Amino acid sequence: MTTCLKRQQVSFLRQITTSSDAIARYHISRNEIKLARRVFDQIPKPTVVLWNMMIRAYAWAGPFQQSIHLYHQMLQLRVTPNNFTFPFLLKACSALQELQLGRLIHCHAHILGLTMDIYVSTALLDMYAKCGNLFQAQTLFNTMSHRDRDVVAWNAMIAAFSFHALPTQTLHLVTQMHQAGIAPNSSTLVSILPTIGQANELLQGKATHALSLKKSFSDSVVLQTALLDMYAKCHQLSYARKIFNTVNNKNEICWSAMIGGYVLHDCMRDALSLYDDMVCIYGLNPTPVILATMLRACAQLTDLRRGKSLHCHMIKSGIHLDTTVGNSLISMYAKCAIMDDAVRFLDEMIAKDSVSYSAIISGCVQNGYAEKALPIFRQMQSFGIEPHLATIIALLPACSHLAALQHGTCCHGYTVVRGFTNDTSICNAIIDMYSKCGKITVSREIFDRMQDKDIISWNTMIIGYGIHGLCIEALSLFHELQVSGFKPDDVTLIAVLSACSHSGLVTEGKHWFSSMSQGFNIKPRMEHHICMVDLLARAGNLDEAYTFIQRMPFVPDVRVWGSLLAACRTHKNIEIGEEVSKKIQLLGPEGTGNFVLMSNIYSSIGRWDDAAHIRSIQRHRGYKKSPGCSWIEISGVIHAFIGGHQSHPQSASINNKLQELLVQMKKLGYRADSSFVLHDVEEEEKEQILLYHSEKIAIAFGILNTSPNNRILVTKNLRICVDCHSAIKLITILTEREITVRDASRFHHFKNGICNCQDFW
Repeated sequence: MTTCLKRQQVSFLRQITTSSDAIARYHISRNEIKLARRVFDQIPKPTVVLWNMMIRAYAWAGPFQQSIHLYHQMLQLRVTPNNFTFPFLLKACSALQELQLGRLIHCHAHILGLTMDIYVSTALLDMYAKCGNLFQAQTLFNTMSHRDRDVVAWNAMIAAFSFHALPTQTLHLVTQMHQAGIAPNSSTLVSILPTIGQANELLQGKATHALSLKKSFSDSVVLQTALLDMYAKCHQLSYARKIFNTVNNKNEICWSAMIGGYVLHDCMRDALSLYDDMVCIYGLNPTPVILATMLRACAQLTDLRRGKSLHCHMIKSGIHLDTTVGNSLISMYAKCAIMDDAVRFLDEMIAKDSVSYSAIISGCVQNGYAEKALPIFRQMQSFGIEPHLATIIALLPACSHLAALQHGTCCHGYTVVRGFTNDTSICNAIIDMYSKCGKITVSREIFDRMQDKDIISWNTMIIGYGIHGLCIEALSLFHELQVSGFKPDDVTLIAVLSACSHSGLVTEGKHWFSSMSQGFNIKPRMEHHICMVDLLARAGNLDEAYTFIQRMPFVPDVRVWGSLLAACRTHKNIEIGEEVSKKIQLLGPEGTGNFVLMSNIYSSIGRWDDAAHIRSIQRHRGYKKSPGCSWIEISGVIHAFIGGHQSHPQSASINNKLQELLVQMKKLGYRADSSFVLHDVEEEEKEQILLYHSEKIAIAFGILNTSPNNRILVTKNLRICVDCHSAIKLITILTEREITVRDASRFHHFKNGICNCQDFW
């Protein structure tokens, strides 16, 4: 009776298992993975087939880690995997980029003698390729017999080389496949088209298109999408649009490819129009990829209204939580100069990465908030997010702008440790950083060590020499550039003319300007004419500069007249200054600078009513004078000072030091140049106003907080005034220190009472 009862129990368990097995399979077939898992976990001894089905479900739809968990659970229960188990596991490893785990699974398959199975060997090959180990993938492929190298194996290898952007090897494999007698299928063509597009091989792309038509593959939406993407990347948008229009059942990937093609070629309005068709006419919901692309279009057009509308849509649909979309949103707000919203959104993001921080740092620099970029970078480091190449390229201009040498040097060290110095763009940024931090010799050392210089490298170095007043070195390097086989571009000539201007080399500047069209086939544009006006006017040739402007081949803008007006202030030429001022008033001043210049001109000759009238016009039109601001880096901390402000914690000590210096400077013959004080006040009060210009405050702070042997480097947002220039020369005598000031125009290196600009700036 006991035996009979046991048989009944076994029979009952089998019935339950069979029933549960069927239910689990049913849920898997309907992609109801959670329900299937719930039933699966209640089955006492699932079959290996059901284990495989569950592993496959997770490997295809995710979470991919669950496939691995089931595999380990399977081994613990002593269920032996078969040749169908391993391909699904290896697919999950590919999705997770788990190369080490893939190797362990490879070893297990080898122990079970399954590595020669065509499904397992092909899956192994695919896993190694997708995890970036092309050598191992190629080795496995070479060990496969010619019989086992079917179209799937060939496609796996071709897709691997194409994915890693190796067009030559990819197309060579296609040739080998052909020679082996294996006919390509639509998957083969889909694999090679992206690399053809990246390599801009239009003829090869057209040949592939022709083959798809010959083989009747062109009805495939996937292949049609790959074709239109290839044509878009090969600058054939009309071809891409024709294919797009012929696709009957367009999916999100197809729409994304066409919209992305428009954005790639700066056809932003076409991209926006196509997006509207997709949403409004076809009623499709945009994917995160499409939304990220659309945000890039809005950023390029600085279309804040449209960008905010997309942001609202993303919040409603929850897509704003996607990191890629979030990064594009940060970039959009940054490009539209709405940095508060960009920073606020960064703080709200759950999953931040290096791209998020690169976007916000770059936005800070581009919108004039370089001082905010450094704390954001430190925040990034505190969260354990490792900076990538793009992050450092975004951060270095912030160090350049603030003359933050210590931060810049740390960035340089990091690039060396990470091996980034092989990248030309980062070397260019490092050259620029050292140049703008006053270390022009270090810039030249890095320039000389560069293996792959481009024209930007040469231009950056020439510009660096120019702003340091080293015109001879700039012209020598310009000669080297030509000897080295590089062709100067329009930026090179701007750098050369600017260098001549800063050093007063009028004859040389005229020569290179006249050589532009004849010698270099470069048509001078507005910026070149501004340099020439600046060159002539700085040297005191105001009438010649005025005549030069009148003979320009196009209508001079405010910047051209502004250069001449600045020289009128320096040379106190009221007649030409008034004439130029009238022209600027007609064009619109484009800021406060020209108002201040004209007001300065009147103040310098005591015409206070006229100066007041100019300031009144300035206020009436809504222009505010930009306050003078100076920065100094002490022990890696950036200290900012605004002229006349007393907000710094050491203000009392700074004031005492300035008063002490004033007394000592007077003994050396200093007399305040009150022509730069806009107010009609007593001379003593003017003297005190001048004493608290931002660069003087920063220098006093530097004297108090650095060793007497250390050079002081101050950065200012405006051009240094005559009074500060004279005062700093005396301060270097009194303190026996070298002081460097980088203003909005150039570097001033002060030493022993002399400035390297020779009072010409």
